[in-house]
Amino acid sequence: MVLRILIPLALLVLQGCAFAPGSHISAGGWTSDYKNQPEEDFSHLVKVSRIGPANLREAIVAEVPLPPEELLLKDSDFQYRIGIGDVLQITVWDHPELTIPAGSERSSQESGNVVNENGDIYYPYIGYVNVAGKTTQKVREEVAERLSAYLESPQVDVSVAAFRSQRIYVSGAVDEPGVYPLTNVPTRLVDAISQAGGLEENGDWRHVILTRNGRDYTLSLKDVFEKGNKHHNVLLKSGDVINVPLGNDRKVFVLGEVAKTQTLPMGRNGLSLAEAISNVGGLNERQSSATGVFVVRRSEEAGPDSDTLIDLYQLNLKDATAMVMADSFTLENRDLVYVTAAPLARWNRVVSLLVPSFTALFLGDRALNLGE
Repeated sequence: MVLRILIPLALLVLQGCAFAPGSHISAGGWTSDYKNQPEEDFSHLVKVSRIGPANLREAIVAEVPLPPEELLLKDSDFQYRIGIGDVLQITVWDHPELTIPAGSERSSQESGNVVNENGDIYYPYIGYVNVAGKTTQKVREEVAERLSAYLESPQVDVSVAAFRSQRIYVSGAVDEPGVYPLTNVPTRLVDAISQAGGLEENGDWRHVILTRNGRDYTLSLKDVFEKGNKHHNVLLKSGDVINVPLGNDRKVFVLGEVAKTQTLPMGRNGLSLAEAISNVGGLNERQSSATGVFVVRRSEEAGPDSDTLIDLYQLNLKDATAMVMADSFTLENRDLVYVTAAPLARWNRVVSLLVPSFTALFLGDRALNLGE
């Protein structure tokens, strides 16, 4: 009777790797390890790539992509246009009664002309002047022309004493998030971050989000400061929202045969594949297969009509040069790093499950023999 039971169990052990418990990804490519296929096979939606010298070459020559063309503006493209709430200071030379009608003790902001809700200011002799949306040069010309009916060759100067109509918003991992005015001096991304007190220690300076007219743009302050890439130091416009995300909000997941499965924050500088493996204590030397280090990533082209949903990258760490490749392979937010089990480890798992059954059968058979 014992032999009748032991023979099928032995046959089962011979197929141990095929039925090994635990998850596993085949190092030979994308295949299913389940005996029964699911109702719908998604393997054709997985694009498999090997991490090799090509990745190293790409990392050496790789540059952060340029922002879209609509963000690449020059300082000369900027002109401050007066808006509602701004305070104008109008000076008419040789006519102090027009320049400072309220007395010389008051500041320019206090004695200036506030642009009302209709976009107008009121000025002596000429009455209401519509200034909203105009430059100071245009307002100067218009005021001088209208004053010439009352004064001989009036010399007029117009400046903005208080900038109140145009503003930008800075939020996220900066020391002083808040609302900041735009002035007649062009303001760029670095200027705005400086006004907000600079980045916090855990601010992700590689993925600063600029929101303009309902559209999000990703900018790299790291590239600006470390490489002097002026393209990412974009010129800001009124209404722009700048958000510096926390580096800890971006994560990768390390699973499988490693010293400690863990979720790793990417931090402000990101993570390479080598860093991720090192941070979890490295590979489990007894259980892992060095040929089966995988990165599972949602495809950028993923969509209802896409031919690819998942990008699967495989690295063979048996080659010493592979660690250099691993260090050049940059992980992205929500990547899953998986280290698969070695065939022997999978065999040992099956044996460990069957040993109690063998032991129970052996002891039972021995008890029967003793009873006889």
